Amino acid sequence: MKKYILSIDQGTTSSRAILFNKKGELVASASKEVVLYYPHEGYVEADPIEIWSSVVDVINNVLIKANTTWSEIDSVGITNQRETTVIWEKKTGKPIYNAIVWQSRQSLSICESLSKKETIIHNKTGLLINPYFSASKIRFILDAVKDAQERAEKGELLFGTIDTWLIWKLTEGKTHATDTTNASRTMLFNIFDLKWDKDLLEIFNIPEKMLPKVMESKADFGKLDYFARDIHILGVAGDQQASLFGHTCFKEGECKNTYGTGCFMLMNTGEKPILSNNGLLTTIAWTIDGKTKYALEGSVFIGGAAIQWLRDGIKVIKEAKECDEAASKVPDNGGVYFVPAFVGLGTPYWDDEVRGTMFGMTRATTRNHIVLATLQAIAFQSKDVFDVMSDESQIEIKSLQVDGGATNSDVLMQFQSDILHIDIQKPVCTETTALGVCYLAGLKSGFFKGADHVKECHNFQKSFSPKMPLVEAYKMCEAWKKAVECSRRFKL
Repeated sequence: MKKYILSIDQGTTSSRAILFNKKGELVASASKEVVLYYPHEGYVEADPIEIWSSVVDVINNVLIKANTTWSEIDSVGITNQRETTVIWEKKTGKPIYNAIVWQSRQSLSICESLSKKETIIHNKTGLLINPYFSASKIRFILDAVKDAQERAEKGELLFGTIDTWLIWKLTEGKTHATDTTNASRTMLFNIFDLKWDKDLLEIFNIPEKMLPKVMESKADFGKLDYFARDIHILGVAGDQQASLFGHTCFKEGECKNTYGTGCFMLMNTGEKPILSNNGLLTTIAWTIDGKTKYALEGSVFIGGAAIQWLRDGIKVIKEAKECDEAASKVPDNGGVYFVPAFVGLGTPYWDDEVRGTMFGMTRATTRNHIVLATLQAIAFQSKDVFDVMSDESQIEIKSLQVDGGATNSDVLMQFQSDILHIDIQKPVCTETTALGVCYLAGLKSGFFKGADHVKECHNFQKSFSPKMPLVEAYKMCEAWKKAVECSRRFKL
């Protein structure tokens, strides 16, 4: 009897495998950290083989933890850090370069050289020219590795985002594919025509031969030949789109925010893409049964990573869970505002040159003020995204569903509710990214009987309602905007 869906969640700093039952409940999970490398300033890389090895490890570990066997697994879903780029040899499966992580800015000069192409790229992809996306990362690798361009043109090299890399490895090279959500983040995919765009391939001089087949998010991507199992990969989606689906934001105007390494807010805009003029991205939410849903997305580069910096960088906390205790020891931030622009600022600024700054410190400033200011910075950045999204969509957002590690901070969630002045809802299962591809795979296999069945699985464990007076919230938001403005002006 098939009892579980296996979700593989390959993130920026860890790989996880999670088993879900027919009620959408998390039965068991296993995780393993993935090492990031910083060979030069602004570079962020990972070893694709280490990523693959970590995925194999967590799959085996979760089966052991659940005391179950493959015979009880219905199907597999894969969700992944998006934009992160891998190029490997078709014949040997050997990567020709480290994976360039989505956060990396090493292809910035390539993007700057294409600034005159900004309009055509935006109108086809819904994206902004930025090293964040895969196209310039591919170009960087092809330039950096000897004979890579020639080999790519001969069809000897394959490109993939992490989902494609894992599918290729799990199927032992039988499937070289991605889904529309991940394809829409490469800056090579036309989100209107739903195909690789020849104009964009020409702009970046990328051979189409190296690109994966683009499939629907709910589709058969092949079976787990690596494990010698007749179990199929039936759901694939980039992490943020998977989270939107996991939150069951199936209707136009429904919105979620993920507080992970970065913060990612997505709003379902239905079957019509809305192109933004104010720094939002237009992306594919999912493609199911021939129908494509779109989303507006705002990206905050440094979210939970700011808490990691408190722990690992300046060592003012030993564990992330100390943040709420420290922040609660002071009545307010003491006038301290922190702009954590370690790798630039995302939506709505898209400023790669700005760097982290802290304002308002006095001799009275303590560790606790800095911790509180860091939590508030995550919320302020998310509000910047929320405001633009609300204005451009002309849709009133009545509540926000949340997930991600930083939602464990009640101080952060309450402050987010205060400055947005809406309810914040945290689901029972906060692993919504993995849950999203669980739902996709289960809907494909019949494990879940339909959207209504999925909706029944979605319950909330906690809600936060605004408590702060609007006037106070407004003053704090204005102070934040001034801090951002000063940070952007002060560039060494």
